[in-house]
Amino acid sequence: MTKKKRLLVTSALPYANGDIHIGHLVEYIQTDIFVRYQKLRGRDTLYLCASDTHGTPIEIKAGQLGVSPEELVARYNREHLADFHRFGVGFDLFYTTHSPETRHHAVAIYEGLRRAGLIYTKEVDLVYCEHDQRFLPDRYVRGSCPRCDAADQFGDNCEVCGATYDPTDLVLPHCSICGNEPVRRSSKHYFFQLSACKEQIARWIHDNGHVHATTANWLQGAFLDGDLRDWDISRDAPYFGFEVPGETDKFFYVWLDAPVGYIGTTQKYCDDHGMDADDYWKRSDDTEVVHVIGKDIAYFHCLFWPAMLAHSGYRTPDRVQVHGFLTVDGQKMSKRTGTAVTASIFAEHLDPQYLRYYYASKLGPTNADLDLNLEDFVNRVNADLVNKTANLASRAHAFVTRKLDGRLGDVDPQAEPVFAEATSRFEAIGEAYASFEFARALRGITEVAELGNKYFQDRAPFHVIRDDPEEARSICTAALGFVKVLAILLKPVVPHMAASMERSLGLSDLAWEDLSFDLGGGELGDFERLVDRVKLKAVKRMIEAQRAAHEATTPSNGSQSPAADAPWTPKPVAERITIDDFAKLDLRVALVEEASPVEGADKLVRLLLDLGDHKRTVFAGIKAHYAPEDLQGKKVIAAVNLAPRKMRFGVSEGMVLAASSPSGVFLLGVNDRALPGSKVS
Repeated sequence: MTKKKRLLVTSALPYANGDIHIGHLVEYIQTDIFVRYQKLRGRDTLYLCASDTHGTPIEIKAGQLGVSPEELVARYNREHLADFHRFGVGFDLFYTTHSPETRHHAVAIYEGLRRAGLIYTKEVDLVYCEHDQRFLPDRYVRGSCPRCDAADQFGDNCEVCGATYDPTDLVLPHCSICGNEPVRRSSKHYFFQLSACKEQIARWIHDNGHVHATTANWLQGAFLDGDLRDWDISRDAPYFGFEVPGETDKFFYVWLDAPVGYIGTTQKYCDDHGMDADDYWKRSDDTEVVHVIGKDIAYFHCLFWPAMLAHSGYRTPDRVQVHGFLTVDGQKMSKRTGTAVTASIFAEHLDPQYLRYYYASKLGPTNADLDLNLEDFVNRVNADLVNKTANLASRAHAFVTRKLDGRLGDVDPQAEPVFAEATSRFEAIGEAYASFEFARALRGITEVAELGNKYFQDRAPFHVIRDDPEEARSICTAALGFVKVLAILLKPVVPHMAASMERSLGLSDLAWEDLSFDLGGGELGDFERLVDRVKLKAVKRMIEAQRAAHEATTPSNGSQSPAADAPWTPKPVAERITIDDFAKLDLRVALVEEASPVEGADKLVRLLLDLGDHKRTVFAGIKAHYAPEDLQGKKVIAAVNLAPRKMRFGVSEGMVLAASSPSGVFLLGVNDRALPGSKVS
């Protein structure tokens, strides 16, 4: 495939509903390295991104905080951009999907699909929470996967086996807002006939390197070998998003307009710079579009997105680069243990360049998971950046400035074979950068650094200077030529360090075409400290700080919550019942004899209740609000004549009563003198 001149690169749009953490940064650092390499080669490149702003989570959280959804997403847009700047992620524009540009293109794509006969409506069974009086979108109903029985999965796809399904397919579903079991109701929804695009999607996935072979094979086996389901692209009010044309209570599903944010952001950038967005998204002969995403959203970007574009007059992406998940010390990141480190806390304790370098040293072109091994992180940064690159730069620079008046000289002729050996690696390093094989690129760069250090140590200017200062000067000049080359080669990965190296050499704005060992003579600039040695105790302090931050914002006894002061309107009073209806419910005082977390469930606590004359096991979805150890010995009110409910973890023989509000979930208490088994009436 002929290389196209113009390049547009995007990362997945961060959802405007939470902090950026080190797991997110895998993607943005990876993309930024690729973009910086392309710009270093002089290619016309745009790196665009935006806040993903629509959907139920944002609408609900904004209501809890007493602000408008627009205010909430604007806040996260600012905070996210600040975090990205800390880690050297250099967007050309970081915009928002809640924009007139994205609305325009979302409607245009929808209308294009409708004209192509690929949009239809039908009545669908949905899950509805009677307690919260709303239809529950995919991410607000959870239960066990209907295919593999994995517990606590979202209503649209399983994070364990990768299956996709409808929320109504979940086993033992519960509302993510209040924990109650939802009911089914029907509603008219709009569908994109994805099944009609199956052959075209398969060709796109397997042709011209649009996705890596590992991802293509997974998509084929998980989706294309079976029946490709049509896609529900609408959601019911209340919903923060764009209305479906001609409707007042139907909105585009966030995953229809979120990727359209790539186009909307391009439109905004082009409008602001006197350019034409159609050059990127319609007239594609001279433009390459590359998306970088995580494997959890690969089916949106590799099935729905190219099909939407192809049938609505837009071009499809040239490449979707899919990466894996981040683990820490071989385990899933956890807020409770402090390993889900936010970008801001990392930057408070450690230099963000460390993380950029370590990620690059582990990243390849496949969707394999990446492990941040904390001890290896310390050792690798110290061994490569500190002991090799920074050490060579500081030793050679200090020798010239302290012993040789800060002036460079002619290059040592004995360095030429070493230069040639290093130069032979440049092309492979560039190819590795261009193909997202960053680990291979850094291995090549490390070899160049080792050549430079060995040359400097073998030629020993600190001994030569006694007999021939000018020869010592020429040796140091050659060594600093290595520093110049390393500054260029490392520029995509550690741009701030590379810029310091340039200034120390009296140079600036070096590009790939400047890859040579020639410094041009003259005087050196002032030396700037490049990078400090990483200490494991600093890493441990960072983990402890993250754990403390989580504990400070997570109520342990239901008495505190970040949203406690948010304005709130109680739910309307339910339909009237008679005293006979109420009398059917048997409520008893119960003593919590044992409380323990349920392995494999993020929200459940197993309670052993003492009811005076017998004991029962009840599963309660209160783990986010109560620590199990705080529940033991607590008296609660339990409904004891409910039918037993079989769950994946066992049988729940009742229900404990709790009040739910934006400020938290609160178990209903009882006077300490009430005995277990006492009837509530």
